[in-house]
Amino acid sequence: MTNQLPFGAWVAGSPRYDEKAAAASVEIHEQGLKALSDLDLPAVITSRPVWSEGRLANEGVVLEGGRLRYLHRKLVLPDQEGWRERTWFQPGQSAPLLADVLGVRVGVLLCTELMFNEMARHLGGDGAELIVVPRATDAPSPCVTAGAMAAIVSGSYVVSSNRAGRAGNNPEFGGPGFAFAPDGGLLAKTSAEESLVVVEIDARLARRQKCRYPCYLTEGERLEAPVG
Repeated sequence: MTNQLPFGAWVAGSPRYDEKAAAASVEIHEQGLKALSDLDLPAVITSRPVWSEGRLANEGVVLEGGRLRYLHRKLVLPDQEGWRERTWFQPGQSAPLLADVLGVRVGVLLCTELMFNEMARHLGGDGAELIVVPRATDAPSPCVTAGAMAAIVSGSYVVSSNRAGRAGNNPEFGGPGFAFAPDGGLLAKTSAEESLVVVEIDARLARRQKCRYPCYLTEGERLEAPVG
């Protein structure tokens, strides 16, 4: 997997929409996806900008067997210095859905969407075995804690890659990528010294975790459950 919108400049660092910059971002991501396809990897999950109603949309996609497939359009768009995503992007219109990737049931959350536990919980309830989270965040960030919680409430593996470094007036990105097991246990983190990590997942563990606390609880049981 890659980080969020991994190729070229971070356009949402600017508070003003620029159609030429938007077009350049679309073009460089098309070139980047072609380069990823040329690597002949079994599958790569990433995100790309696409045109949408006079602006862009942030679209999660998978390259599998050389074919590009849509997965999800980002719903939750920050609007603050360095992340003027509401200025540059149109939000998606539907909740994230599952896709079969190399025989694994996969859901995608794009960056800030990780902060919404209910999105991870619904993906887990639908049967997600793996939730992939491309990010572009600064450091320190609550994303590691959010990743652990997403795994706990979904009973799914949760893996995330983050953008790093600074260019021009963009914010300084940083903070680890990570992988959590379906019970919330940390499997791996990236760092400046180790920017690439590899983890193995076992979909059977995710399926078993969904029968355990707190994943088996229904919404009503969660609301009525006593403290302690």
